[in-house]
Amino acid sequence: AFQNPKWKSQEQMPTTSTPDRRLFVSTLATSVGTLLLVPAVSNAGIDPSLLKSLPVQGDESGAAQRLRQIESIQRPASDLVDVPFQELPSGVSYREYREGKGDAEVVQQGSKVAVEMTIRCKSFATANEPGGLKYFSTKEDTEFNEIAWTVGSGEILPGLEEAMMGMRRNAIRRIEVPSTQVFAAKKSNQLPLPTTKDGKRRFENLFKTDATLLFEVLVTRVK
Repeated sequence: AFQNPKWKSQEQMPTTSTPDRRLFVSTLATSVGTLLLVPAVSNAGIDPSLLKSLPVQGDESGAAQRLRQIESIQRPASDLVDVPFQELPSGVSYREYREGKGDAEVVQQGSKVAVEMTIRCKSFATANEPGGLKYFSTKEDTEFNEIAWTVGSGEILPGLEEAMMGMRRNAIRRIEVPSTQVFAAKKSNQLPLPTTKDGKRRFENLFKTDATLLFEVLVTRVK
């Protein structure tokens, strides 16, 4: 009978006891069963393997064109345009990242608007967050991931509203409000307030230094 040359005699060859064999077989069966039961993971609810079955005119497989369509919806080309900050006479400046949709409804005095918003403390910039640590976001600090108000009502600091003029639904701007206006807005209770522990701590520390704020604003509704 064949023997591995490493083992000079039958007695020296390694053996496996019956219980060990049973344990190994049981473990192997469990592992295989687990692999068979784990569902395939899809990306953002889309299974890339199914894209090939969706024909698109101009693309033989249909996959490449459909992926481009999905990408163009999620990340419009306008998001990548490098537009410089535009400074207003008041000292507030803004940069438009996306123009938005619709011609009839734009933000103006008296408009009822709803926005998703993140507010960053510029003086608390880090290597990972060069725009500053955030003290407020509608995602974490509001129930429905938005805040709504009437422009010109005095609910929100005027500098922010000034830089939002002309925005359409789905438009995105980053707005920088200088420290002096932020201090004035705090006295007038015109700043969104945080609910998280970190946010509250940053908000309090903000007014011990330069209080310049960066507002990242996405308009979700305007009427």
